[in-house]
Amino acid sequence: MKEAAFTFKLDESSAQTKMQQLIHAITEAISNGALHEGDFLPSVNKLSRESGLSRDTIFKAYTTLKHRSVIASTPTKGYFVSNESFKVMVLLDDFSAFKEQLYGSFRNALPENYTVDLLFHHYNPDVFEQLILNGLGRYSMYVVMNIRDERIEKVVRKIDPNKLLILDMGSPGVDEMAYIIQDFDEAFKSCLEQGLERIEQYQEFNLVFPASTPHPKMAIVAFNQFCEQHQLKGTVIHHLKDQPIQKGQVFLVIKDDDLVYIIKACREQGLKLGEDVGIISYNDSPMKEVVGEGITVISVDFEEMGEKAAHFVENKQKIFEVLPPRLILRNSL
Repeated sequence: MKEAAFTFKLDESSAQTKMQQLIHAITEAISNGALHEGDFLPSVNKLSRESGLSRDTIFKAYTTLKHRSVIASTPTKGYFVSNESFKVMVLLDDFSAFKEQLYGSFRNALPENYTVDLLFHHYNPDVFEQLILNGLGRYSMYVVMNIRDERIEKVVRKIDPNKLLILDMGSPGVDEMAYIIQDFDEAFKSCLEQGLERIEQYQEFNLVFPASTPHPKMAIVAFNQFCEQHQLKGTVIHHLKDQPIQKGQVFLVIKDDDLVYIIKACREQGLKLGEDVGIISYNDSPMKEVVGEGITVISVDFEEMGEKAAHFVENKQKIFEVLPPRLILRNSL
């Protein structure tokens, strides 16, 4: 084992503490291959002389990294890199069937020496901010499902853009932030066009769009444009449980709770799904292939999204991609 040529330069303008900056510099050096398993770090005294940091700050940083099993020490030779694994922060909005598909394909596509911390912000800006700030400098890569909030964008930009991937929702920008997001506008309307012949068999087309959903509101605009273009009786429903389920209606639902409500209402009233009442659900999952003899969905391929995200994390090659959803016709329409 040899002492690696590791150097550290303090950034006085950084929002991070001196200890956090040193921890980040060491984990970054491991992540980009400048430090390898078995390489020795400078001694506390040497690094103090070279960097200007106090011995106490360096000792605390080394101790923190030892607790995280990133480095180890011997009484006679000092501190060395003990684990060349790469730690990834995955911050999702909530847990659902299609998020499970996404995460499963992401995790399976990564090598074994990558460890992943899976966290959830549940669309709470305070939780989102705290998780991001707590994670700064602790991970080699960050995969984040964003929240549409100006305050949150400032928090996200604290992450090194070379280590950050935005998933699912967002707006393609002109800066360096990588993304894999959905098309909620033109491709969404294209999916409705593909199902037009079946939608026209019903007397009324309803978009169930709860006021609390984080789903982009551009879907409402696209829905209204589609209905106007094809002279369909289209209605946007914000509170489904205030509305009766009647024969001749077709529903486009965003949330699975509303999907379940419609299916149960049809069973209670003796309405046949796919004939008397139609359903299109947003976001596919294995369960929707079998429920009610199959639920028609508009969905991106979340396994593909997970695989692409893993490729970014492993190879650190930036990706700027908008995934189009597709219409998967099943018996509910």
